[in-house]
Amino acid sequence: MKKCFERLINGLIKENPTFVLMLGMCPTLAVTTSAVNGVGMGLTTTVVLIMSNIIISMLRKVIPDGVRIPAFIVVIASFVTMVELLLKAYIPSLYDSLGLYIPLIVVNCIILGRAESYASKNNMIYSAFDGLGMGLGFTFGLTCIGIVREIIGNGSVFNISIMPETYEPLTIFILAPGAFLVLAFLTALMNKLKMMKGKDTGITGDCDKLCRNCPNTLCSGKMALRKAEER
Repeated sequence: MKKCFERLINGLIKENPTFVLMLGMCPTLAVTTSAVNGVGMGLTTTVVLIMSNIIISMLRKVIPDGVRIPAFIVVIASFVTMVELLLKAYIPSLYDSLGLYIPLIVVNCIILGRAESYASKNNMIYSAFDGLGMGLGFTFGLTCIGIVREIIGNGSVFNISIMPETYEPLTIFILAPGAFLVLAFLTALMNKLKMMKGKDTGITGDCDKLCRNCPNTLCSGKMALRKAEER
């Protein structure tokens, strides 16, 4: 159970696909014009991540190494097709909003990357939680970006108006340049919070050890702590 919890925290914080690993930037920048779109794309990707991780983990000893990447893509594409048809049948408004970016989930580097680096080397339970953690981390990132862009660019959140009638929306934030600006700001904010955590507690990096007492001066956590202290 502890390792399953670690997989969740890993995807949400330590290796967040959006703000840390900077993966899946195409849907991140393209569909986050609103919070609803961000949640929809994130949860859709989460379902595909979990199911593909489970199947690939179950077949990891059967799939030959020479064809593992094509095999992974076939598995991922199968689940993407299922999800696409379900969205088209039951949530047509979300299907229309996401459009082409639903089938493009097949080539999302987050899904293929987790299949190659984790699911193909670990058991089904851990792989499922890894997919859930990464998916929730991706959903969190897209939702945060969508909320900020929707508030500034449209004066609403989840299609509910929250700004006074006198508010003049900055439409640039629901266009492509706004996506880059919001992503950069939120990434910088997350990095700042991580540096503050390292400065206050002395704990940072993936090893979860006390970086102040670590003899490895080349460790990424040790260097991040040193920079935080210099500030």
